[in-house]
Amino acid sequence: MSSATQQDRLLHRKPPPNTPSPAPPFSALPLSARHQDSRLDKRDDDFATAQASSKSTSLLDKGFEDDVKDNPRIEWLFAGLIFLLAAAFRFWRIDHPAGVVFDEVHFGKFASYYIRREFFFDVHPPLAKLLLAFAGWVIGYDGHYEFENIGESYVDNKVPYIGLRVLPAILGSLVPPVVYGIMRESGYPRIVGVLSAALVLIDNAHVTQTRLILLDAPLVLFMSIAFYSYIRFHKLRYSEFTKPWWTWMILTGVFLSLTISCKMVGLFAFCTVGTAVVIDLWNLLDIKRGLTIEHVAKHFAARAFGLIFVPAVVYLFWFWVHFTVLNRSGTGDEFMSPAFQQTLLDSPLTLNAEEIRYYDTIVLQHRGTKAFLHSHVDRYPLKYDDGRISSAGQQVTAYKFNDTNNHWIVEPTKEIPETGRGRVVRQHDIITLRHVMTNTTLLTHDVACPTLATNTEFTTWDGVNEEQEQDTRFKIEIDDAHEGQQWMTKSSHFQLVHVGTRVAMWTHQDPLLPDWAFKQQEVNGNKNLKDKSTFWVVDEIIKDPNVTDRARPPPKEPKKVKSMNFFRKFFELQIAMLQHNAGLTDSHPYASGPINWPFLLAGISFWTGAGELRQQVYMVGNPVSWWLCVVALSVFVGVIGADQLAQRRGMTPIPKATRNRLYNSGGFFMLAWLYHYLPFFSMSRQLFLHHYLPAHLCSALVAGAVFHFIASETINYPISVAGPTTRRRPRQVAEVGKGMVVAVAVIVVALLAGYLFLAPLTYGFPGLDPEQVNRRRILSTWTLHYAK
Repeated sequence: MSSATQQDRLLHRKPPPNTPSPAPPFSALPLSARHQDSRLDKRDDDFATAQASSKSTSLLDKGFEDDVKDNPRIEWLFAGLIFLLAAAFRFWRIDHPAGVVFDEVHFGKFASYYIRREFFFDVHPPLAKLLLAFAGWVIGYDGHYEFENIGESYVDNKVPYIGLRVLPAILGSLVPPVVYGIMRESGYPRIVGVLSAALVLIDNAHVTQTRLILLDAPLVLFMSIAFYSYIRFHKLRYSEFTKPWWTWMILTGVFLSLTISCKMVGLFAFCTVGTAVVIDLWNLLDIKRGLTIEHVAKHFAARAFGLIFVPAVVYLFWFWVHFTVLNRSGTGDEFMSPAFQQTLLDSPLTLNAEEIRYYDTIVLQHRGTKAFLHSHVDRYPLKYDDGRISSAGQQVTAYKFNDTNNHWIVEPTKEIPETGRGRVVRQHDIITLRHVMTNTTLLTHDVACPTLATNTEFTTWDGVNEEQEQDTRFKIEIDDAHEGQQWMTKSSHFQLVHVGTRVAMWTHQDPLLPDWAFKQQEVNGNKNLKDKSTFWVVDEIIKDPNVTDRARPPPKEPKKVKSMNFFRKFFELQIAMLQHNAGLTDSHPYASGPINWPFLLAGISFWTGAGELRQQVYMVGNPVSWWLCVVALSVFVGVIGADQLAQRRGMTPIPKATRNRLYNSGGFFMLAWLYHYLPFFSMSRQLFLHHYLPAHLCSALVAGAVFHFIASETINYPISVAGPTTRRRPRQVAEVGKGMVVAVAVIVVALLAGYLFLAPLTYGFPGLDPEQVNRRRILSTWTLHYAK
């Protein structure tokens, strides 16, 4: 008989007939709190034996499970009450402020684009934004408003903003009950579940962020449900491949996918559960478990299906919805390839794209910076400030404004016919560009550019001789084009590659050229041909109304919308999202580093009211909640460290069952916190306090585990020097329970006091005078308005 089977039988063995029933109400404490007495009843002996026989070191182990099945109605009652309290905090004064608040300027606008079906670009996946758009569609919003500026009045612009805020508020109100459910399913008593839920429920940051038109409410909710589902799945590990086992595993995968479908940081939830799954599979592989390799492979295949394949399908589904809804040209066109843009209705590429022919006068625009290729009569200085010598040629720059100095004539380097299709410029053709206003030819050569000694200088010369002729030749490299494809305005993103040196024409905004070049953008030769920022586009063909071009056929009718494979569109958008997310490095007055977040060293000014009311919304957490969680994290690390040191010296200060609970449940929560916090230290993009909200929720779970360990399993548990020699009496159990209730009540009162003290900053109501504002600046690093 395998150890797993024997263990399962022991777990379900009925107690002897003379075994006294446990005393209510706090006998419902987890078994790990009662396995330390040598005079346990026979049922507990059997469970302890089964537990000792298990070699599993899973992050969710048997020590989690509660041996007393509470009345489900009571659990639902508690969860319902927590939800109602959370809703009360989030719905109070939800109509205020009646203007655009912080990132509502982005996500409200995206909801409008969805309703108008206009394609847009954002660094986040679509699900949370689709939910906001769906809420707008349900309440009859037509998407007319652009959400241009923070503070603009919703009332004046006739926006049903309350209805748009209701959905995030409902989803945010569901988070605390799920936190309660996580603690209960992890085997903790009800009072501990209430504590962890309260740390999230009565928190100013969570309330602020989940009552506005933002993405964090669905993100945090789906993450917490994913953790809840995984715990339910893991508890069924001895009922493998049953219908409930499959159900909870697939639900785990679905909610993990919903999490990452809201924001890319949902990947951290995948990492948390993925680590636990890998440990589980590693333990199943242990030969001492008595499982065949085929059986282990079956477990691996099941998890691959439920936790990889199903989430992938769900993730792809939301992008399919995204592409299906956004079928019209919009503000996001320029971030996508020409082939992608031509799949959109009313796309300029479809309506206005023209073939470029030799001797056409064109305007070239850099795809990344939107600056035009430009030249003027001024020349480079002969000697730069660093002592390097230039060619003293005519300056070639990139200029934000379109004028006649941006006009260039496309000239051939081979014989072409006077009329017909042979005059069309095509992929890989070699051309020269002549500047119209100065009648000079564009070239690059082996001279360093002004700001980058590694890149070549671009200039123009009048009267190019035979030796310089090779310096003026450029090859057209159209992105994702076949040989012989026409060079088109609008739709052809191309590189202008110098034939002689194999550098691509490039421009950049940092640094700009000095005053002698009027602080315009430098144009130089970039040796990295794989750099996507080297792409340009022809913005227009300049027509001379006085010249009849008999070689050019009359304009054709607009082309039909093209189709594109879903997976090509999906991967193109994914790459663009990742690139632009990493590129969000601009400074922001309220950006902050991860080291500040757990200690609330910085907040975010969301909104400031006009007039004499002195109202403001300042997003910052409840110091009681956040600092208590920091203490809990520190205590957890300290206890684990001390226990490990003690074990190295042959001592066992923590009983085995208690250690199982602390290491496995607390360890799982701690792992989740680490995954949702540490990666931000490696990011160079803009970061804000609200990025810590998922990690704060995980720290609230750790706080519950640490509180239970201290209040129930250490301080109040009578253990002699030689080991456990006395049985905990019902009176002792009741005393422990009363002590925990009192402690939680004190913490909740402190949470309420801290919350109400900062409530005027959370709701932007009522206004505060300078003295009241300064009184609420608990830390000097908080940047509050109206402090003077």
